[in-house]
Amino acid sequence: MDVATEATRSFQGLSTELTARVPQLLEAMRSVGTGLELHTTLDRITKTAAELADATYAALGVIDSTGEGLADFITYGVSEEEHERIGALPSGRHGLLGALIHQPAPVVLADLSADPRACGFPPGHPPMRGFLGVPIRVEGEIFGNLYLTEKRGGGEFSVADLHMVKILATEAGIAIGNARVHEEGLQRARWIDGSVAVTTALLSGSDAEDALSVVAEQARRLAVSAAGIVLLPDKEGGLEMVAVSADDPAGLLGTVMPPGSPVVSQLLAGEPVFVDDCATDPRMVTEAAPRFGPSMLLPLKSGDRVLGTLATPRRRGARKFTAAERRLAGQFAAQAALALVLAEAQQNRERLAVLEDRDRIARDLHDLVIQRLFATGLVLESAQRKAVVPEVRTKVGQAVDELDVTIQEIRTAIFALQQGPGEAPAGLRTRVLREIGTAAVPLGFQPSATFVGPVDAKVGERTGKNLVAALREALSNAFRHARATRIEVVVDATVTLPDGREAVRLTVADDGVGIPEGGRRSGLRNLAKRAESLGGSSSYGPGIGTDGGGTRVVWEAPV
Repeated sequence: MDVATEATRSFQGLSTELTARVPQLLEAMRSVGTGLELHTTLDRITKTAAELADATYAALGVIDSTGEGLADFITYGVSEEEHERIGALPSGRHGLLGALIHQPAPVVLADLSADPRACGFPPGHPPMRGFLGVPIRVEGEIFGNLYLTEKRGGGEFSVADLHMVKILATEAGIAIGNARVHEEGLQRARWIDGSVAVTTALLSGSDAEDALSVVAEQARRLAVSAAGIVLLPDKEGGLEMVAVSADDPAGLLGTVMPPGSPVVSQLLAGEPVFVDDCATDPRMVTEAAPRFGPSMLLPLKSGDRVLGTLATPRRRGARKFTAAERRLAGQFAAQAALALVLAEAQQNRERLAVLEDRDRIARDLHDLVIQRLFATGLVLESAQRKAVVPEVRTKVGQAVDELDVTIQEIRTAIFALQQGPGEAPAGLRTRVLREIGTAAVPLGFQPSATFVGPVDAKVGERTGKNLVAALREALSNAFRHARATRIEVVVDATVTLPDGREAVRLTVADDGVGIPEGGRRSGLRNLAKRAESLGGSSSYGPGIGTDGGGTRVVWEAPV
């Protein structure tokens, strides 16, 4: 039924008052049909209805997807100060507003407070008596209700007012339908552009952290939310916030949704979760939840694999997500998950190429460089034995020693090359070098470091932690007591204990003054206790100074 037919039927048999107001009604209908932006259209409908019926206040309640409450509530005539005093907008689940949702029919009341369905006003709400309510239908379905209160001059809303507003509501339904189609088209285009931007960014070679940040930023922008958050499964089975895009990210990054939460179970099963108000929903148990209102939590799912979750919470009091926004966000999350999988595969291929190149370099160093150096050392040792001049023999011997050190350093480099790129930063070798670098400042010189065998791959975490602590103790003793000018550190992962167990040996040797008779040995006892707690041992002896001067500490434990 078109608007003209509805208007004609409504006018039949009515007073001349209504007929006289037809130009005003037509102007109101023209105003309502202007523009295609949805929220602007809703604002315009609310204002136009108030002016048409000469009402002080007007509101338009948009029914949520469940059909049980309000997803949005647009007002006219209520000032910002009054809004602040009233607080949260009505949910539409109780009172007269709730009744009109379940029984969508026109209502005119002389005093709404006397109606048995009314549940009163919150503190700070302006007084209202006269009431007129009309449902708005879009394509045959109830979209919401138009509410008018307080006829100007203190009178009641008339039958003419009711008919005028009913006709306006019909035109409003058409305008809302057009605006909704237009807005959904724009939203769809924005989400598609966002998906393309995410895919392009992820496949451009960004690392994992940057990739997740791109997803969070784009999701926040497209959903018009207060934050965009990417959560990944942690070791305990919960979901940890690993990438956050927000004006105030404090307290979000690193927050964990516990594994016992029903929300986590649902998300890890690949099902989305939609929350009307994070602050009051009992399922939202994190400390950050009270900061937010409506939220979408969408699984980042590719095939049967759930990579994590994308969350787009809005601020408290913001409008809920529409069905169209939920659908588009779900499609974006699926596209983002696919892009993450493709980016991961691309990075794995690049990482494999790097590892293959490192293996080739390690083989070349071992098969060519070390062999040539070893052969050169043998030639020099032969020449040393045949040398007649003592000074020449000494110099050749020093050169042979330097070649041995060089060969050992190259072997250390080979083992480092054979570690995966992700393993080296957390490996024992890196922690030992960091400890030596720290000690170089008070010592005034850089101790040398030599690694024998696959230190990172072979030594366990517990033994590695104790070895680093033992190294710290030994270097501290050398700084405080030895007055050394040279310190050599060796970590050997090829050692076997007398009982046949594989072990790692730490040797710290200096050229200082040595351990005086009767001197304090508390540091040495600490080293011994640490080694014995692991089933190893610690000992000390002559160092690397002239005639065995200085101290050599040997600490070893099972790997």
